[in-house]
Amino acid sequence: MNIILILSLFIGFGYLIGKLAEKVKLPTVSGYLIAGVIIGFFPINLTNHLPVFDTISEITLSFIAFGIGSEFVFSSLKKSGKRILTITFWEVLGAVLIVSLAMYLMTPFAFPTFTNKERLVFSLILGSMSAATAPAATILVIKQFRSDGPVTRSILPVAALDDVLGIIVFGIVLPIARILVPIDPNNALKLTAWNILKGPLIEVFGSLLIGLLLGILLSILSKKVDPKDNIQVKTIFFILVGLGVSKLLNLSPLLVNIMIGTTLANLRKDTANRSFKTINDFVPIFYILFFTIAGATLKLDILKTVGLIGVVYIIARALGKITGSHVGAVISNAESNVKKYLGFALLPQGGISIGLSLLVNMYLPTTLATPITTIILFSILIYESTGPIFAKIALDKSNELYALVSNQEIND
Repeated sequence: MNIILILSLFIGFGYLIGKLAEKVKLPTVSGYLIAGVIIGFFPINLTNHLPVFDTISEITLSFIAFGIGSEFVFSSLKKSGKRILTITFWEVLGAVLIVSLAMYLMTPFAFPTFTNKERLVFSLILGSMSAATAPAATILVIKQFRSDGPVTRSILPVAALDDVLGIIVFGIVLPIARILVPIDPNNALKLTAWNILKGPLIEVFGSLLIGLLLGILLSILSKKVDPKDNIQVKTIFFILVGLGVSKLLNLSPLLVNIMIGTTLANLRKDTANRSFKTINDFVPIFYILFFTIAGATLKLDILKTVGLIGVVYIIARALGKITGSHVGAVISNAESNVKKYLGFALLPQGGISIGLSLLVNMYLPTTLATPITTIILFSILIYESTGPIFAKIALDKSNELYALVSNQEIND
């Protein structure tokens, strides 16, 4: 089957199962994932089309990142910025510490041949990879159920910032891992502060700089009188340029496009809302493709090989994020529902973790890289399937489902 027919199948079947999921009060994104899993059993050779699927996924994530940038309006952050930073710090710290400790304790049982250095590296790498949140699924849940309120307004800023902190933590841990367990002992990385810090510094600040420059250009070229089509073309152009430049320079497409959106939202408030709205009108088809492809390419055979340590990782990461979010919300004196439920909406794990897994395979010995990647892929399988459901439960318990509709009716 050619790629056009396969994409048509993804769109049509994903839409159909998404509607069925909606009928039974499930998030539509869960329906898209289920549709993909079902397609995965069809006698279709999807492997030949993986580059196309990867490109669609990268474009979708770039659109999502641009939209997240709209949440970082400095005038609004003056009120909630400190609270968001506090919650994010503790949520990331909770995930990293609890996962690292759990993996360290489990390693002697799961991998008894590991040396002490390998045991430490294995635990720290998985701990650092547990921090990042994949916000795409939760965003779709928010859109579908028109939710609004303190929990809803905290999800996207926290998810964006924990990706930044996650990249920094992983960027610091990976060089340490390469020093402790090098692939080639004769060409091992030397223990210096610069070797440890240069990776995350270049990736984070380089991405933010490129995003800032592109955001300024988009702000200059955006005009209040522009027709909708012109705004849409300009916005998509800059989002795709951000994606392309970040891949060319080995930077983070997520951070680049978050910064483009943030810059536009702060420099051109008069046209920014129109830009974000045109993208929201444009991307639904990409959402269906993104999640249906994700379901179709999930490696279900991992369930046979991951073992108890994979289950422990799932539980430890959830415990770390929920506990850390609660501690951060208590310290920052956030609303009661944020303390109780925010962590449940931050469980999905996806795009960034896959990217970090590629680095693990590049820079660590196979004996470590293979089990780490297997556990992460298992985690993505579980969290991408259950994450939207937990997000809906969290928003429901917070009484924020359909609050946007109610607020509009009150304003009318």
